[in-house]
Amino acid sequence: MSNALAIAATTATLRNLLLTQVPQLDGDLSDLEVTAQPLDVARKGISKSQVNLFLYQTTINAAWRNMDMPRQTRPGEIGAPPLALNLHYLITAYGRGESDNDAVNHRVLGGAMSVLHDHPLLSRGEISVALPNNDLAKQFERVKITPLSLGVEEISKLWMVFQTQYRISVAYEVTVVLIDSRAPSNAALPVLKRGDADRGVITSPGAAPTLNALRFPRSQPAIRLGEDATVLGDQLTVNDAVLRFTSTRLPLPVTVPPSAGANPGELGLHINDVGDDANALSRWAPGFYTVALVVTKTGIPPIVSNEIPFALAPRITVSSSNTGPGAVDVTIQCAPRIATDQRVLLIFGNRQVEPTSMTTPGDPTLPTTLLFSLTGISAGSYVVRLRVDGVDSIPVVYSGTPPIADFDPAQKVTVP
Repeated sequence: MSNALAIAATTATLRNLLLTQVPQLDGDLSDLEVTAQPLDVARKGISKSQVNLFLYQTTINAAWRNMDMPRQTRPGEIGAPPLALNLHYLITAYGRGESDNDAVNHRVLGGAMSVLHDHPLLSRGEISVALPNNDLAKQFERVKITPLSLGVEEISKLWMVFQTQYRISVAYEVTVVLIDSRAPSNAALPVLKRGDADRGVITSPGAAPTLNALRFPRSQPAIRLGEDATVLGDQLTVNDAVLRFTSTRLPLPVTVPPSAGANPGELGLHINDVGDDANALSRWAPGFYTVALVVTKTGIPPIVSNEIPFALAPRITVSSSNTGPGAVDVTIQCAPRIATDQRVLLIFGNRQVEPTSMTTPGDPTLPTTLLFSLTGISAGSYVVRLRVDGVDSIPVVYSGTPPIADFDPAQKVTVP
C-alpha cells in the first residue's frame, strides 16, 4: 500500500527514467529536458530537446475497487478498500528551437517510447529514490506501463482544451496505484465457541414460514387501529409466534400475537385500539411497515419469515370553523399519534394542504391534533382525508344489507 504521494511518485519515477535512459540511447540528446507541465505551458522558456510528461486523466481501477488488501484483511473482517487508480499520461516530444528542421522531436519520441517499452514495470528501487517519503514501492501490486491508442478525435479534443498547437504525442496508462484508505477497519475477535456450550450448528426440521399477502377488510388499501386482517402464507403457526411490524419511524418493532385463521394457510390479525391497549396511540404510527412472522422456540434461535408490506391508516376526527368568505380552519385529531419527521398532508376535496400547526401531547394516551387553514375555497361540501407518509385515512363507511359504501359524513366539511 502507499500514501498520498503515490501519484507524484509515479510521475517522478517516469521523469527520472526518461531523463537518464533516453540520452544513453541517443547521444545527440544529452541536453534533454523532461518536464511534467500542462500542454499550453510545457514549452515556455525551453528551447532544447524536451519530453513533456502530462498526467491528463486518472480513472478508478475496477479490479481493485472493492477488494480487500491481501495480508491486511482476513476473511470475515471489514476493511475499507484502497483508492485504486489508473494514471493516463500524454508524452509529447519537442526538438530544438521552434522550427526543428532536423526532426529532433522524432528522435526524442523514439527514444522515450523505446525506454518505456523496455520498462513495462517500474522497479521498486526506481520508485523509492524518485520522491522522498513515498512508499509506493511497498505496495502489493507492481506498477505497470502500457501504451494507449488514442484516436484522432480524442487527441484533438485534448489539445483543443488547452488552445495550443498539436505536437507529436503518445499516450500511456500506468496501473495500478493503490493509496491507503484512512478509514478504520474492523477485525473481530477469534471464535472461541460455536453457540451455547459450543454445541455447534442448530438444525430445526421443517420449512420456515412464508408470508404471501395481507387481506384487509372490505378490500381496503390499509387497516386502522381496532380492525382485523388476514395473513396469508405457508407453514404458518400460532404456537410460540408473533407478527413483528417494523417501521423506520419507530425506535422499536411492534409485536402482535396472531390468532388461528378460518382456513388453512391463514392467520388472524387484530390491531388493538385504545380500548384493548391504553398505549396503542403511541405504540403505533400511521404509515408503511414491513411485517414478518417470528417463531421462537426454547433452545434455538428465532425462525423469521420473509417480510411483506403493511399499511396502517390514520383514524381521524374532523371539526371545522369558517373564518371568512371562502376561508375555513380544519382541525384533525389523528390516531395513532404522528411520529417525528413524518410527512403530513390534508386532502381537502382534491386540494393538498400542509398543516399550519401540529401538537402531540405529552400524555401518550392522547392523539395528535393538527390545524389546517384554507382560503379561496368555493362553497360546497368537501370530503377530507389525512395523508401520513403516503397512507391516507379511509373516508368511507358501509351501511345497509348488503353493505353499500358511502363517504363518511363525519369526514366532510361544508363551506357556505
